[in-house]
Amino acid sequence: MSTEPTFGEELESLTETYLDRLGDCIGLLPDLLDQYRTGGDYESTLDEIQEIESECDRLNRTINGTITNAGAEDIGLLNSRVHFNTSSLISFYGSLDVVANLTERIGQELHMIQPPHDNACFERMVEMAESAAAGMEPLADVVARFIHSLSTTDESDTLTEEIDAVRRMESECDDLRNAIITDAFDGAVDEPLLYREFAILLDKLANTMEDVTDQVVVIASNEPGIVTEPDPQWE
Repeated sequence: MSTEPTFGEELESLTETYLDRLGDCIGLLPDLLDQYRTGGDYESTLDEIQEIESECDRLNRTINGTITNAGAEDIGLLNSRVHFNTSSLISFYGSLDVVANLTERIGQELHMIQPPHDNACFERMVEMAESAAAGMEPLADVVARFIHSLSTTDESDTLTEEIDAVRRMESECDDLRNAIITDAFDGAVDEPLLYREFAILLDKLANTMEDVTDQVVVIASNEPGIVTEPDPQWE
């Protein structure tokens, strides 16, 4: 009897490893900003973010290859949900990888631009980073359980609470983005365009995380048993 992992087991394992590293990457973003603000060794943290982002790129390519190179015999009937959603899943994992890319870009921009940090705008930038990092936990939960459900023919799950948590995070980041831009152009800082740029980048990070859950909703809409939206009759 073969002890090799099935296609579904391999996809789940790769996804879990990828999500762990993605969580590590975005989890370092608040630390990076705080270290920059307090005169710490933020450059070492940036190096670590860049290393993890590269690792995430490699893992993402491996996942894509696992999906696209698998034939019908490899996938098998138990993973027909994956087979039917191949194109959508490639786009889905691509959106996840943008989360790592944006995290790295924010750190690189911070290092290159070095904005003043003794103001309310920067404080809110830290809050946005903290909110996005906290949102990674429910996002990872959604993705891991979603892929597990897709890897079987009869698995059912309800992801509404976790998806709603990611949406609340994105809404919170919208409010913080608006506050940063308003304060910046009300004369709170000398170079308002710098803070506007960072607010937009951080907001794009939060938006991308929500976009991932939106893609889950779309794919799951054709997969009975995977519930992503509350039943309107109970609202």
